[in-house]
Amino acid sequence: MLLYIKVFNLNICCFVQGRDFRIRIVLPPDQQLKQAKHCHFIMPPFKDVFSLFLDSLQRLQQSADLVTFILELKTVLELRLRSLPGGCSIQPPQYYSQLISEMETLGWDRLIFIDTDFRTLKLKAEDSSARQHVLTVKLASKHPAEAPECSSDLPTSLAITWTPQSTLVQLHSQFLQVLDSLTEFWDILDEIDNKTWILEPEKPSRADTMRRIAIGNNVSIKVELDPRHPKMLPDCCLLGPEHVVTPLRAKLNANMHLWNPDSSVLLNLRDVLEIEFPSSATHEKSSFNIECGICYSYHLEAAIPDQVCNDPCCGQPFHQACLYEWLRALPSSRQSFSIVFGECPYCSKPITVKMAATKS
Repeated sequence: MLLYIKVFNLNICCFVQGRDFRIRIVLPPDQQLKQAKHCHFIMPPFKDVFSLFLDSLQRLQQSADLVTFILELKTVLELRLRSLPGGCSIQPPQYYSQLISEMETLGWDRLIFIDTDFRTLKLKAEDSSARQHVLTVKLASKHPAEAPECSSDLPTSLAITWTPQSTLVQLHSQFLQVLDSLTEFWDILDEIDNKTWILEPEKPSRADTMRRIAIGNNVSIKVELDPRHPKMLPDCCLLGPEHVVTPLRAKLNANMHLWNPDSSVLLNLRDVLEIEFPSSATHEKSSFNIECGICYSYHLEAAIPDQVCNDPCCGQPFHQACLYEWLRALPSSRQSFSIVFGECPYCSKPITVKMAATKS
């Protein structure tokens, strides 16, 4: 194995297995290695070199002298080159140098992940309420001439403006602006999550716009917020026995004009429905997670028991799919289009269920 090393003003050129590695080291005035400020590859010639770049500064600072560092680096390079697949795609040197330059400007502390192809990055960002977010960036092979693919856990589409002169710094700045535009939406949902019992989604993401809020045993309200106008009256759907839901629905329709866009959504819901929502301070969540009376479980894939017997003395909940299959199997049941009419499995009082929607 041949190794040719030339050191000139701490710009190091390593020749390993017929490949040229150029490394730049920036030292302080006292030239102490452990005080080194930068150590990076100017021209990384293969995709897995990024992990070397991340390790190089730490390795340099821990080395007794520059020769020890170079010898150790030689060994690492040779091992990486031996494990390199023959048919892998290698970007031109300017691709890597451009990306490293952009990351140095943006700040390495914002980088969470980068794959071995040096193409997919995950950048972290914080909104004005200190919530953490992740921006996934898939760079084009002709970066920065072509726009990257960007995605994040957002309730709206992520529209990014990109030109051949754009950089990751500008991309990250646009992402922060999108986060700022959604801050009020997330503030409202955080208040609902913290002050009520949420039945669905069980583990909400930042992209979710719906909350199913517990009102009482087998009674809940499903609200769908508009991310662009989060303080406006959301779409509301009351779920539960008709003898409980009907009065609440009447209050919602009668008091809708009282909705105040300057107040929080939770406070408006309390005023319009004339109720107090159960919270962790007043109730245990287990009192709302009542299992299905047919399959005896709470979750059925993504569904929870939302079909409730309307008899006030019963009120047993069921999964829609469970109740539909149960009633359809009974000789006494009858079906009209997508609705099945039958008897409650618990109290034998009349109960109906719509056919579960099929997933396309």
